[in-house]
Amino acid sequence: MTTKTLLASAALALGLATGATAQDTTTVGFVYVGPIGDGGWTYEHNKGRLAVEEHFGDAVETVFVESVPEGPDAERVMTQMALQGADLIFTTSFGYMDQTINVAAQFPDVKFEHATGYKRADNVSTYSARFYEGRAVQGHIAGQMTESNIIGYIASYPIPEVIRGINAAYLHAKEVNPDVEFRIIWAYTWFDPAKEAEAANVLIEQGADVILQHTDSTAPQAAAQAAGNVVTFGQASDMAEFAPFPRVSSIIDDWAPYYIARTQAVIDGTWESTDTWDGIGPGMVGIGEITDAVPADIKASAEALIERLRTGEYHAFTGPINRQDGSVWLADGEIADDGTLAGMNFYVEGITAEIPQ
Repeated sequence: MTTKTLLASAALALGLATGATAQDTTTVGFVYVGPIGDGGWTYEHNKGRLAVEEHFGDAVETVFVESVPEGPDAERVMTQMALQGADLIFTTSFGYMDQTINVAAQFPDVKFEHATGYKRADNVSTYSARFYEGRAVQGHIAGQMTESNIIGYIASYPIPEVIRGINAAYLHAKEVNPDVEFRIIWAYTWFDPAKEAEAANVLIEQGADVILQHTDSTAPQAAAQAAGNVVTFGQASDMAEFAPFPRVSSIIDDWAPYYIARTQAVIDGTWESTDTWDGIGPGMVGIGEITDAVPADIKASAEALIERLRTGEYHAFTGPINRQDGSVWLADGEIADDGTLAGMNFYVEGITAEIPQ
């Protein structure tokens, strides 16, 4: 727990002791899997928290704890927030799912929102973004920019969200470059700059001249920059400090509108348990600037793909698509249903790696 967080918790406890804050202020808590300075996933969730503070002013107080492991300690942190008077708690990592459900059962008057999970309760909502739409755009660009035809992918954990992203990127890279090959390294972490840098360097040594990542630090960007000729994409946040090259675009998670809307619902007394899964169209998934390091024709085709995804004219998983074993998953023109996507546990045809068990 950081000094800032401790101070925030102390201020919250003091407010509850006086009674004024409890009556007049809605308290919103955030549980983060990484540090707020990770430059990626947690950084963007924290930007959403700051947007809540700015939007509501003195009517809302926020507290947060960063770098909370996915396990028993998460349950302790959530319990502490609830005991200290939080009205709404956002738990911002998939691995917090069971802990969120457990703590919510103990505090039925507190509202909980769990990011990227699928378990709900009367006082637990779930929310996520269709990151796979952004991965499709990245794959489209990557497949045309690779010269070695080897694209490296740094994956975090073998959960549906990550597998979906790999599949979406591969399908759209393969569409524009039939010779493309994916090399995947599982880091088994969301945020570990040393591990992420090591994974990037191994992939570069294996011939990858494009690196995609589903981990949260900027370490792969720095490794690519040091290599000198490797393309990267920002993950979760813009990572624009590495633009115009090696970072040529990015997926940006914009949580602020959702956090503001859900906080307002608590204030208004209209909050209900819901499941939200939004993408490029509603703005929850943003695509960072495609830099001039990308040839103009590739940039134009990527922008056209973004527009088709935004309007709903095109779905990133549209058949014909086979599973890795060659069996038919989607017939020509068939669109994947959300249930299958939410539980995706298979690779598409053409990926030669195996999903860890």
